[in-house]
Amino acid sequence: MVNLEFECIDFIIAKAGNGLYLLSFLIHPSLLAIQHTYMQRCLELAAKGAGKVAPNPMVGAVLVYNDEIIGEGWHKQFGEAHAEVNCINSVSDENKRLITSSTLYVSLEPCAHFGKTPPCADLIIQHKIPKVFIGCRDPFIEVNGKGIEKLQAAGVEVEFGIMEEECKALNKRFFTFHIQQRPYIILKWAETADGFIAPLAEAEEPRLLISNEYSNRIVHQWRSEEAAILVGTNTALLDDPALTTRLWTGKSPVRLVLDMNLRLPTTLKIFDGTVRTIVFNSAKQEEKDNLMFYKLESEKDVIDQITKALYQLKIQSVIVEGGAKLLQSFIDAGLWDEARIIQNSKLKIQNGLNAPVLKNALEVFSQKNLSDTITIYERKHS
Repeated sequence: MVNLEFECIDFIIAKAGNGLYLLSFLIHPSLLAIQHTYMQRCLELAAKGAGKVAPNPMVGAVLVYNDEIIGEGWHKQFGEAHAEVNCINSVSDENKRLITSSTLYVSLEPCAHFGKTPPCADLIIQHKIPKVFIGCRDPFIEVNGKGIEKLQAAGVEVEFGIMEEECKALNKRFFTFHIQQRPYIILKWAETADGFIAPLAEAEEPRLLISNEYSNRIVHQWRSEEAAILVGTNTALLDDPALTTRLWTGKSPVRLVLDMNLRLPTTLKIFDGTVRTIVFNSAKQEEKDNLMFYKLESEKDVIDQITKALYQLKIQSVIVEGGAKLLQSFIDAGLWDEARIIQNSKLKIQNGLNAPVLKNALEVFSQKNLSDTITIYERKHS
C-alpha cells in the first residue's frame, strides 16, 4: 500500500445499521492526478523507442523527489540499457544523494531476470529507492510478477496499475505476442472511391497508384514500426514491391511472401538480399544468408500456420499489404488487430479487384490527407 499524506485523504464517517460507525477513506483526486502526470511522462518517453527496441517492449521511467523530476529515461535500442538504468544514470551528481528518498515511476514492471542486461529490479534495490509506481505487469514469462515480488521482498513499496490500460496499449504488440502467442496483425490496403484495390490487369500493364505521395510516406513510416511485412504471390508478381522503408527512416521489416507453389522469379526486388526474406511455401524448408524458405502443409489452414510460424520465429508484429485474397483470409479467420485503409476519394476505375470486406470492425481514427482519407479500425472483441 502507498503511504498517503494526510492532506490527500478525505474521511467519511457513516453510521451502520448495527449502531457502529464506519470510517472510510477517499484518495483526493489531486493525488491521482499527480500519479497520472508522472506516468504520462513515462509513456511519452517510452514512445521514443518505437521501431527500435522490438522484440523488447517500449518502457519509460522517471524519478521524482519532492514533486520534481530529477531523472528520466527510456529504452532506446534493443540490447542496450533499459529505461530504469537510463533514468537513474541521468540523475545529476548533485542530486544523486536524493535517490534514496525518491519515488520511481515506470510504465512496465521492472525485469527480474538476466537477459542482454542485468535485472532492473536489482538495480532499484541496489540504489535503495523506497517506492515504485508501475503502470502494468510484464506478461513475459521470465518476468510476469517476479519483478514486483522481488521489489516487495526487499522492502520496496510498490503500487501497480497506474494508467494500466494506456500502458498496455502502448505495448499492444508485446502483449499480444506473449499472451495470445501470435504476432500483432495489421491489415493495410489502398482503395479507389468506388471500392477497388486494383484494376483487372496483367503483369505487364503499369501499376495503378491509388494513394498519393504523402500517404505513401506514412505507409513507409508504418513499415518502420513493425517487425515484418507480408504479401501474397500475385501482389509480389504484379507489383514487384521492394517492401522497404525507403521513403522513411528506420530499419526495413522482415519481408514475408506467401508463394505456396514457388512461382515467383528470383529477379523480383524481394529477392535482392538486402533484407531478410521468408517465403512460405509447400515445397521446401531451407535457409541461406538472408533468404529462408519455410514449408507449410497445403492441406492445413495456411493462415493459422503462418501466425504460428511467426510466433516460433519470434516476429511480434506483421503488416499485411495484400493481395485482396490474403487480406480477406485474415479477416475471415478473425486473425487481425488493426486495419488501416487508405481511400482515394477522387479516383474511380468502374471495374477491378474488389477491396476486402471488414467484419466486426470498430473505427478508431480517421484523417483527411488531400485526396486520400486514412481510416484505422480495430477488431471488436466479443
